[in-house]
Amino acid sequence: VQLQASGGGLVQPGGSLRLSCAASGFTLDDYATGWFRQAPGKEREAVSCISSSGDNIYYVNSVKGRFTIARDSAKNSVYLQMNNLKPEDTAVYLCSARRGVTRVWGQGTQVTVSS
Repeated sequence: VQLQASGGGLVQPGGSLRLSCAASGFTLDDYATGWFRQAPGKEREAVSCISSSGDNIYYVNSVKGRFTIARDSAKNSVYLQMNNLKPEDTAVYLCSARRGVTRVWGQGTQVTVSS
């Protein structure tokens, strides 16, 4: 049971990145999945989550209108499209999947927004 995140990097303010998170050993559609981030000295926060049915999607206020979460059942993956990135988006981004009391975390991918 594993989540593998990728797609982070260094981008200038106003730029875009697409994070990917591929699941192995379980079916991602059976889980609520989401992206979290943690910046140095700050608590981990939920950035965006999508329910197992796909009917409910959450975005933290600071990314509304800029980030989009999407899931691809065929690829057993979840994505986070990040547009108009700001320096305050700089953090380690982690994907996670939850079903009941079971939670799976992927490794983080660094996103740095800087000119």
